[in-house]
Amino acid sequence: MVVRNSWVIRGVKEANFVDKAAFEQVKRQGEKAVHDWIDGQLEGTSVTVVLIGEKTLARPFVQYEICQSLQRGNAVIGVHISCVKDMRTQQTSVRGNPHTIIGYYNDRQPVYFDAIADGIYDYAADNGYVNLGTWIEAAAKRKGKWARPLRAGSISNGR
Repeated sequence: MVVRNSWVIRGVKEANFVDKAAFEQVKRQGEKAVHDWIDGQLEGTSVTVVLIGEKTLARPFVQYEICQSLQRGNAVIGVHISCVKDMRTQQTSVRGNPHTIIGYYNDRQPVYFDAIADGIYDYAADNGYVNLGTWIEAAAKRKGKWARPLRAGSISNGR
């Protein structure tokens, strides 16, 4: 929510961040419903932003979204949020490990997030409040895509 609200505060009308309550409602409908919902969220996107918390990359639905993003040709960037205080508890979390297996190639070799990411940043240390849009645009350009401003598919882990 801190990252999401930083865009609201800056006057951006629609950042297309996933609302945790909306995700939980879809999740109650089952795995296929979540996959369909994620696929719909990815429509029209060119960059997927993964907000990396302590356990984010190990979550099956996050892994699904990353893999679907890659299959669509999206750029994928990671943004560490461990130094961002949770709005409710004012606590920070342990830094997530970007060298996490997010899937497997057809030959059963592991796919590591840091190997496929088009950039990994730290929201606090790299001034994400100011630079997130620049990171998204740069990743889109590297992939030869036009990034619609702030139209990045993402799954929030509650921060």
